[in-house]
Amino acid sequence: MDAFMHAAIEEAEAGLREGGIPIGSVLVHGGRILGRGHNRRVQQGSAIRHGEMDALENAGRLPASIYRESVLYTTLSPCPMCSGAILLYGIPRVVIGENRNFMGEEDLLRSRGVDLEILQDARCIALMEAFMRDHPELWNEDIGV
Repeated sequence: MDAFMHAAIEEAEAGLREGGIPIGSVLVHGGRILGRGHNRRVQQGSAIRHGEMDALENAGRLPASIYRESVLYTTLSPCPMCSGAILLYGIPRVVIGENRNFMGEEDLLRSRGVDLEILQDARCIALMEAFMRDHPELWNEDIGV
């Protein structure tokens, strides 16, 4: 497994241990992780701290040129909010752990020129399957249902 997806999975597992939703993400530029994060909506009482948003926030303010040369790794297909951030900052490539449990805005991202790689990683799939089964109310809240 790719070391960067492994780091995103570590983030997802950390979120689960904290009582949150197991989705993790890392922002990578030039072979180096600039920011890593996980879904912290439950832990922080946040409306927007999805895994991708947390990784972007933890990377801090960056020049536009850095985003345009970066890759975002995420354990789950990006929702509309996170897809909007990807488009806003011009991140050209997203590596997605899985999209079987949730299909985000992949068509929108592709239509705007974002290169997507979907891994269907067994660990990512198992994390979300178990979480959705055991905590449907938190999952539904997270995706606005």
